[in-house]
Amino acid sequence: MLTIHAADVLLPGGGRAPVPGGAVAVRDAEIAAFGRYEDVAAAHPDARLRRWPGVLTPGLRQWHGHWLLTRVYHPDPREADEWGTAPISGPAFDALAPDAARMAGSVRRGIQRMLAHGTTHVGIGARPEVRQAVARAGLREVPNAPLLAPPVWDGPDLDPFVEGHDLAGTVHGPLTVGQPADLAAFDVTDETGLLAHGAATCVATVLGGRLVFRRR
Repeated sequence: MLTIHAADVLLPGGGRAPVPGGAVAVRDAEIAAFGRYEDVAAAHPDARLRRWPGVLTPGLRQWHGHWLLTRVYHPDPREADEWGTAPISGPAFDALAPDAARMAGSVRRGIQRMLAHGTTHVGIGARPEVRQAVARAGLREVPNAPLLAPPVWDGPDLDPFVEGHDLAGTVHGPLTVGQPADLAAFDVTDETGLLAHGAATCVATVLGGRLVFRRR
């Protein structure tokens, strides 16, 4: 199966210039080509097209997946009246003291919320239940990711840009033909808008060629 993901602007990473009207061709799980949409489409005329608003980038890297999945509780929507919908961390997490069953659900929801922020690569610790859940979701592990919070930190954040700061520090790596097709699309006009508004603007996440998140 060949799919072309197109957007108003392609940000390929690796110090390369933005590509207005850019696109990435994905064959099965790998990147087959990227560049101007007209060129990519001409080379792959039979491909299915998915067009996204805004910018298309490589997938993002979440350094603090360990904290987000072990020291944060992601409430179930059915708990919203009692706990709200925002992630619960710090003293509030300690007071909640969720048991193993509730944390298993929290891990699943946390992974889905990471995907909804364009995350494709995540730092995790050694807990087998977390590693299994991450592996089932297809997320890729960030080697040697920090497992402790930085000295000055308000708490773990689902937005990878909070830790990565800029695009170069947040994408998992530049787009490369033959590498896994890990992509994210954001409803902003350019890189400046992406950094200003963050990964919550994500409209789609592609992991190994699979569309794993799409904002309705």
